Amino acid sequence: MLEHLFGSKTRYRLLRFFFHNTDTSFFVRELTRALDVQINAIRRELELLVKSTLVEETDAPGHVDQSKAGASLRKYYRLNLGSLMYPEMQALLMKAQLLDEQVFVDSIRESCGDIKLMLLTGRFAGEKDVQTDMLIVGDIKSRTLEKVIALYEKDIGFSIRYTTLTADELYERRHMMDKFIYSIFEAKHMRVVDELDM
Repeated sequence: MLEHLFGSKTRYRLLRFFFHNTDTSFFVRELTRALDVQINAIRRELELLVKSTLVEETDAPGHVDQSKAGASLRKYYRLNLGSLMYPEMQALLMKAQLLDEQVFVDSIRESCGDIKLMLLTGRFAGEKDVQTDMLIVGDIKSRTLEKVIALYEKDIGFSIRYTTLTADELYERRHMMDKFIYSIFEAKHMRVVDELDM
């Protein structure tokens, strides 16, 4: 939807990727691998984003070994947090992300089995210390779920950590006071499906 507003799906995906990784610099090939887009398209969009001041060229991050062949010639790019357009673009992309997440959640609910509970946490809720991004409980069609998640991962440019359980497994693990399960419920999360009243 928003790719029409931005004039390019690659530009939209690139911006969304940078806004998910605000404190990281990337070189062009990293971006092509993460977004599965041709290198020339990435270069063209980076050039436009640098001109707009939303993205800036940076030096190699400290963890990069400069002694390797070609390492000093690489151009690195990151989001320019000082850009005048940054706050407005952040608000727009957050709204778009909510719409994208709703479509993603709806596709899981409609095609991946009888879901009794679905929690979004981790990257979806800004919780970096949680070990999973999604908890899905019910009678799950695993292969269909894998396909839906893989498609969404390709679109957003990062992997989603998810956990599936049956309702009986969840009740048993909660009864045993399983640390992993309690860490999910104690972290910031969104309940998008809750037929178990937990």
